[in-house]
Formats: sequence, C-alpha cells, structure tokens
Amino acid sequence: MREVAFIKQNKEKWLEFEKAILGKQLKNPDELASLYTQLINDLSYAQTYYPKSKTVLYLNNLAAKTFQKIYKTKREDTNRFLWFWKTEVPLIVYEYRRYVLYAFLIFGAFVSIGALSAAYDDTFVRLVLGDEYVNKTLENIEAGDPVAVYKSGSNWGSFFGITLNNLYVGILSFIYGVFGGLGTGYILMENGIMLGAFQYMFQKEDVLWESVRGIWIHGAMEIFAIVIEGAAGLLLGASLLFPKTFSRLTSFKMGVKNGVKILISTFPFTIAAGFLEGYVTRYSNTMPNWLSVSIILFTLSLISFYYLIYPFIINKKIKKAYAIIPK
Repeated sequence: MREVAFIKQNKEKWLEFEKAILGKQLKNPDELASLYTQLINDLSYAQTYYPKSKTVLYLNNLAAKTFQKIYKTKREDTNRFLWFWKTEVPLIVYEYRRYVLYAFLIFGAFVSIGALSAAYDDTFVRLVLGDEYVNKTLENIEAGDPVAVYKSGSNWGSFFGITLNNLYVGILSFIYGVFGGLGTGYILMENGIMLGAFQYMFQKEDVLWESVRGIWIHGAMEIFAIVIEGAAGLLLGASLLFPKTFSRLTSFKMGVKNGVKILISTFPFTIAAGFLEGYVTRYSNTMPNWLSVSIILFTLSLISFYYLIYPFIINKKIKKAYAIIPK
C-alpha cells in the first residue's frame, strides 16, 4: 500500500486517538489500551514500509502520549503528591528530554563565551559583574577569603532573600518562553555569561579551587535548576512555534501544562540551594576539603539523577509493566 493511501485509510482513527489523549471522553484505561493495540499495529506497519517518513515520527509520538495516558488513568490508588514527583514529572522530562539537552547546550555555550571574553578583555568581568562586586571580591581574595561575600548578613536572611530571587529568575525564565523561546534563551545567556566570567575571575587570581569548593556547595543545584527551568521555557516556546498535528492553541495549552510541572519540580532544589548558600557555604573555608567536595558531589549527583537518569528508568519500568514498547 502506498503511504498516501495508508494515511488516508487511517487518518480518522488517529484523530480519534488524539481526542482520547487530550480530552476526557475516554476515561477507561482498558478502552485506551485496546485503541493503543491498533495504533501499535499501524506504527509497526509504517516502520516496515515507510521507515524514514514523517508518518513514523507522528505515530511514535502519538503512541508515547497514549501509554502515558493509560498509565495516568491507573493511578487512582496512588498518592497524588507522591505520584507527581515519582512518576509524572520524570515522564514529562523524558518526553521532552531534547529541550533539556538544548538548554544545557545553550547555557554551556554562553558559559564558554563568558570565560573566553573575560580572558581576552580585562574590562569584561567588570562590565558583567559590576565594579562594586569585583572590587569587593578582589579585597576578599587579598584577605585570604575569596568567598567572604557569602558570609554577609544573617543565615535566615540570606536564605530567604537568595531563595526568593532564584525562584523569581526560574519563573521568569519559564514565562519568557512565550516569546518563542527567545526570552528564555536570553535568561540562559545572561546567567551563562555571568558564570563564565565569574569563574574566570577566580582563575585569573589563582584561587579557582577555593571558589569552587565554596560556591559550588550551593551552586551545583542552583545552576542545574536554572538550566532545567530554561528547558521548561524552551518547551513553552516550541509549543507555540511547532504545534505539529495539534492546533496552535491546543499545543500551547499542553506546553503550559507540562512546562509548569517541570518548573515546579525545580522548586525543592532551588530552596535547598538557598538553604545551603545561607547556612553552609559561609563555612566552606573552615571545613575540610573532603566535606565540601562530598556536599558538592552529593547535591550534583542528586539533581543529575532526577533529571538525567531517573526519567529513563521510570519510562522503561512503565513500558515493561504495561507491555508498551513504542520504537
């Protein structure tokens, strides 16, 4: 059968699948599973006879959304709060993992630009960070305490102020995604360049290690969360620019819903980073190297596992449990 005829023959059925996924008409998971069997058959046929066509991509995407819908309808006996963190967010992150990759690539590129710009232009660090901050940091370095700036203010005051600011930046990064992702890209650019220039300043003063063992106690989760929030913003932008088979409004609603869930998932990490900055980083120069390094590795491993590894584990587990394996 020619691909055009195949699409024409099954188009109405696929549209019904979309309605079942997006709407509330089909609440029975068994009914969805029955429809899914038909969809898998169509996908297998398309993979066999039209392996490089857009039809395969469309059906694969539809199949992935369908198995999530099936699983979601079977969670009545599961605590909703626990299910959100344990299953729903990881599934969403897995589905939109390419935006996490894009966010890391964008952020990493601007970190490099910030460091290189600082290396080739002596005025760049002051331009980005401001004269007051740079002068204060240089004074602290001369005094033998490069991260003394994190010791100013009270513990709870620093924790509260820093956390609110970081939450604000994360929410702003997501909302700015509505401008086709450009606003989110700007937030990633701004923070990436600042980080690159900031770390190069310490490298130039030969105190990079002292800064790393102090700043990254809270920075590991703080920076990682900013990137994930950026991914949520890019997802929001893509939902407007690339609606695929959905209407632009429907696609946007899906982007908002899934993006907000990813954004919310970063809040505990952002709050934890604020706590560490307010209560732990200030003591980094008095604690042994092994302790500061352990904290950094633990926090980085924790957030990395949740967003980069666990989504693949839970996705594989669910596919196996429901015998759903879209290729």
